[in-house]
Amino acid sequence: MKKELIKSLKKYKWQILIEIILIIISVIFIAYPSKIVGRMIDLLYNAESNKSEIIKSIVQLLSVSIGVLITRVLWKNLDFRLNVYIDKDLRDRLFTKLLKTKVKALNKIKNGEIMSYFFSDLRKVTMTTAKFISTGTRIIANFTIAIIMMSNSANIKLTLVSLIPIFMTIVVIILIRNRMDKSFKLAQKSFTELSEYVQESTDSIRTMKAFCGEEKQINEFEFKNATLKKNNINVSINQNLLFVCVSFGFGIAYAISLLYGSKLVLQGQISIGDFIAFNGYLAILEGPVNWIPWLFGRAKKFKVSFDRLNKMFKLPEEEIDNFEKSNEDKLNGDIEIKNLTYNYPGYIETVLENINIDIKKGESLGIIGVIGSGKTTLMNLLLKLYDVERGKIFIDGKDINDISVKTIRDNICYITQDNFLFSATLKENINLFKDEYKDEDIEDSTKQAMIYDEISHMDDGINTVIGEKGIDLSGGQKQRVVISRAFLNNSNIIIFDDTFSALDNRTEQHVLNNIKELTKNKTCIIVSNRISDIKDCDKIIVLEQGEIVEQGNHQTLLQKDGKYQEFYQNQAHKAQSSLLD
Repeated sequence: MKKELIKSLKKYKWQILIEIILIIISVIFIAYPSKIVGRMIDLLYNAESNKSEIIKSIVQLLSVSIGVLITRVLWKNLDFRLNVYIDKDLRDRLFTKLLKTKVKALNKIKNGEIMSYFFSDLRKVTMTTAKFISTGTRIIANFTIAIIMMSNSANIKLTLVSLIPIFMTIVVIILIRNRMDKSFKLAQKSFTELSEYVQESTDSIRTMKAFCGEEKQINEFEFKNATLKKNNINVSINQNLLFVCVSFGFGIAYAISLLYGSKLVLQGQISIGDFIAFNGYLAILEGPVNWIPWLFGRAKKFKVSFDRLNKMFKLPEEEIDNFEKSNEDKLNGDIEIKNLTYNYPGYIETVLENINIDIKKGESLGIIGVIGSGKTTLMNLLLKLYDVERGKIFIDGKDINDISVKTIRDNICYITQDNFLFSATLKENINLFKDEYKDEDIEDSTKQAMIYDEISHMDDGINTVIGEKGIDLSGGQKQRVVISRAFLNNSNIIIFDDTFSALDNRTEQHVLNNIKELTKNKTCIIVSNRISDIKDCDKIIVLEQGEIVEQGNHQTLLQKDGKYQEFYQNQAHKAQSSLLD
């Protein structure tokens, strides 16, 4: 995260430099009126003073006031723009990181947490960074310019004596910041817990309603919300304590300035104008000291959000150089899996155990097993979503670890069980926003997937915009839209992962026949827990608890008194029962 933030700041280094210069000029303009007012008082006090000098001072005062206005408008505008620029740049970098991150690493992060990264943590980091630049510059500039002008308007002794309580106040602020840190951490923890609970409750609202769990949810929310309130109050108390310290310190500083400065005026060591100007410069320091507690508070929030984002940026990436089409040779489709074993990082339990499969181009492979048998994990390994560490996967005789991720993804069409649809047109959902496909080809793919007739009856046809995640479509329509992608894609390896579960028997058979025709010269893998989806495959393997317990074709497997036959009988019984119902 540190590296990414530095890159964003370097990108806008000239804008940052201009902002710093504008802030310094603005501070000079703010400090200078005290000098002008002091001089005017001395001129008015002196009966022999020239009226033109007084008029000249008034004109200077007005000019400086205009200068303050102009510079503040300019740097405030630039500060806002920098905030927006850095925010946009970092969000681009975070999204790119998200897409490049390995799936197994993302599986450990909740969706709600990722949303928090993008729209809460990132905002805090960018806003605080911009504020650190502007406020930090103002603090340094105010102190430097004010102390220089204080020394010039009065003697050094008055300056030093008046500054002692101010610097002591700063020391006290630094000493009690640990108390602030603790309160900020507790408040942030409470906020995170409440956010995650709201996300979880939103996701499970139907289940909770079904089981009359609303009261428990409300009580738990009220408890977490009350905890957040309590911790936020503690943060506020600690912040107010710091501001009280600042007020007390400056009260002493003003008292010293008044008493000792008045003495110097009476002794004739400084003029009345110099004394008034000195107190004007002293007042300029109050703002920066008040900002210090605020900076501490923002720094804590910044650190929490920064550490969370840093966790995201440290996740392992896939080795993808860019998002363009791979220039490597097209894969033919021969797949050989030897002694493949896999378990998820940090878990002892083996997901896949000693898997051996051999598929030639033009062949179809059916994989059947209950949920949790390892079917989808095996597909994730083929797609290089997971790393092959024990055993081997060869494609066209080449170790999959030696084939780039881009080549794998460009040559394998994976139709997943998730059926994810974008809030876009049907056309865009089928071609996945790629312009390389003709409308006729897209139309033909919908015919093969048995969804053409339904699309043609929609008001805008293929250009119909569907709702979020395809909410306007039925489950069967969603699946057929997704299946259309396979008919449109010209990959030599096509995988269907539990893709036909929402199709009726008649539609399913038509689609499977079309798939069989499509994959005559391709490698086709059909993953399912239904016999009807895989019975026509050239080869069938049965997975149970991550192991291949049976393999063969439909007829040979039926003749065995094994797991496949058990699947077949159970599903035949269910089908018969549903007909009777």
